[in-house]
Amino acid sequence: MAVDAVTNTAAASGTGRARLAENFDTFLTLLTTQLKNQDPLSPMDSTQFTQQLVQMTGVEQQLLTNDLLEKLVSNTGTGVATAVSLIGKEVRADSDVAALKGGKAEWGYSLDRAATDVKLEILDSKGRVVRTIAPTDNAAGEHTLTWDGKGTGGSDLPDGTYSLKVTAKDSEGSAVTSNVYIDGKVTGVEQQDGMTYLTIKGAQVPWDKLVSIRQPEESEETATAATDTGSTDNSDDKTSSPAAA
Repeated sequence: MAVDAVTNTAAASGTGRARLAENFDTFLTLLTTQLKNQDPLSPMDSTQFTQQLVQMTGVEQQLLTNDLLEKLVSNTGTGVATAVSLIGKEVRADSDVAALKGGKAEWGYSLDRAATDVKLEILDSKGRVVRTIAPTDNAAGEHTLTWDGKGTGGSDLPDGTYSLKVTAKDSEGSAVTSNVYIDGKVTGVEQQDGMTYLTIKGAQVPWDKLVSIRQPEESEETATAATDTGSTDNSDDKTSSPAAA
């Protein structure tokens, strides 16, 4: 019984790791059967087995290489190379995560219609509610929450990443659809596990969560100062436009 056909089949159909595993299991089954049923007076050449195992290993390595190449191509097209161009730009991202730094964290949230009961819950990185806020302005549209970093008991919480959960209901007790987002300038780009993340106000947000991009506008005072000094290229003289309301 020859096992070369099994090896060739695995190499030809290496379109997925599941298919490779199936063929490799079949290969081992046939190899074990050969060993059990070979003629003890004329055993098969062990070199042949070694070559077949090497061929199967080569197929697996080729699949791993293909996966790596696909990831590299993906990263080049829509990953770090493209995301770097966003550094310094004002963006909006659909994300409930914000960074608390220096006693301040900020989120934006919207209500698709007016609500009579809105509850804003701030959660730490472990999902525990550390502060609950009941806003007074519950009209339809966009709102901004600026948190002072204090917990329920009034104590200052440590800097870190926190998330916002919005629960809204109307006068009849029906849920009002809400959406949480963050506005800010992109200050960094990072890649983790094949995913590209943007740093916005100290928080890392997945690249695919972006919903809008804006070029920061130069303030009137800054523009005047730049004219007086005869310099218009200094990036330190630019200020970002206010976050969209």
